Amino acid sequence: MKKKLIAIDLDGTTLNAASQITQRTQEVLSKATKAGHIVSIATGRPFRMSEMFYKQLALKTPMVNFNGALVHLPYQNWAQESETLINREIVFEILAQKQRLNLDFVAAENRETFYIDDLNFFNPNFFATDKATEKNLLSNLKTNPTSMLIQTKNEFASEVAQSLNQQFADYVDVRTWGGPNAILEVVAKGIQKAHGVSIVAKSLGIDQKDVIAFGDEHNDLEMLDYAGWGVAMANGTDAAKAISNDVTEKTNDDDGLADYLETHLAI
Repeated sequence: MKKKLIAIDLDGTTLNAASQITQRTQEVLSKATKAGHIVSIATGRPFRMSEMFYKQLALKTPMVNFNGALVHLPYQNWAQESETLINREIVFEILAQKQRLNLDFVAAENRETFYIDDLNFFNPNFFATDKATEKNLLSNLKTNPTSMLIQTKNEFASEVAQSLNQQFADYVDVRTWGGPNAILEVVAKGIQKAHGVSIVAKSLGIDQKDVIAFGDEHNDLEMLDYAGWGVAMANGTDAAKAISNDVTEKTNDDDGLADYLETHLAI
């Protein structure tokens, strides 16, 4: 079989509900690599929240973070590296509307750290660190960030996303996270995972038709559509399934990605 670029989303796809890569999934991805295919992570997470999975899978490939806002080769200088930032003034314009938009917190992130306007809403799971100090307050943001995270209540999420998309239509895109928390992610206009995966594919000389992508959520749609073969998870959204070429038989909790790859790549 011709060499494939296998682009894998993390949450809800490669990771199970406990946010872990199972031994079986790890073994199958290793088999794929040994068979000559290229495995590349494409996630909405910052690198500091995905580095452990990159290491667990023993990858040496470029990866996509922040839903395409950062495309890099970890630990190395890479000529094709791409980072697309948000104007910091937009962060503070949104913060000024916090009460009107019913926001819980406004946060900004870059590849090294994060900033949040209210430490009472600090969540280690969102920011990949055990503690936050006054150094992490949003007022200390001095440079343009890579992305923003905004939390509101579920009943306000659609209205907030619509408002921000209208106000800053020329500058940013607003996406929703899956899960119980109403989290909105803001990245630069036109940035999504397909943008990042296309950079990786071109850098490795992989044709678009030889890209296999796995995803489950709203932020995977463009990537699933871009790939020569897009595969939605059984636990994925209806939109993800509708845009994909195929759907796994099993969910992320039952090694659906691993089972599919074994069959599809005959490894």
